[in-house]
Amino acid sequence: MNPTQASSKQVPREYFATTRWTVVLQAGRANSTSSARAALEELCQTYWYPLYAYVRRRGHGSHDAEDLVQGFFARLIRLNSLSDTCREKGKFRAFLLAGMKHYMADVWGRDSAAKRDVRKTIFLDALEAESRYALEPADHLTPERLFDRQWALSLLEQVVRRLRSEYESAGKGELFSGLQFALTGEKSTIPYAELAVQLNLSEGALRVAVHRLRQRYRQLLREEIANTLTEGEDVASELADLRRVLS
Repeated sequence: MNPTQASSKQVPREYFATTRWTVVLQAGRANSTSSARAALEELCQTYWYPLYAYVRRRGHGSHDAEDLVQGFFARLIRLNSLSDTCREKGKFRAFLLAGMKHYMADVWGRDSAAKRDVRKTIFLDALEAESRYALEPADHLTPERLFDRQWALSLLEQVVRRLRSEYESAGKGELFSGLQFALTGEKSTIPYAELAVQLNLSEGALRVAVHRLRQRYRQLLREEIANTLTEGEDVASELADLRRVLS
């Protein structure tokens, strides 16, 4: 998935009133954890794989990587530590990576295997994780760069899931499937005239549908990026980082 089609237009400030990461931080300052816990769990469930890939690239085996990620999230989401979790502002992406590094250095290395906190805090499909990691190129990417790349890909996958869900809820799942190629900027392998017939549209209506799909994708991409930032941070700058790590 390629984010380069996305506009660098700023996300309106009102988005930040309800972004998931802002909710976590605001709740931490207010010593209220219920909404923050739910927001944090959702973010962790979406972005666990970049941490898994980071730990594997650091040289840990698959079982230890799973235990590390689960243990870290168990500590992160535990209610009585949430206020400590929210002491620092910043991008959720940077926060997660820094938190994992700290956990590995101060907790994992100190605890015995019998005492490791490996409660299943989030759903983590170990087989899927290893299958995905097996596809990672054995190249020059450092653990940190691999984390950033997988973060970008996870974010784009989340945007596509949201977009697909919207279309399916509107009874347009077939249309989404037929036009999904347009999200990457690729050309259809089927001539537009033929594709229009398959989707029961005129060719003009098909082109309008492609335009609307791309437009909504860009909107959701900006919203999803905003969800991982705090108020005042630059969505355009984060989008530029996505372009950089995927280039």
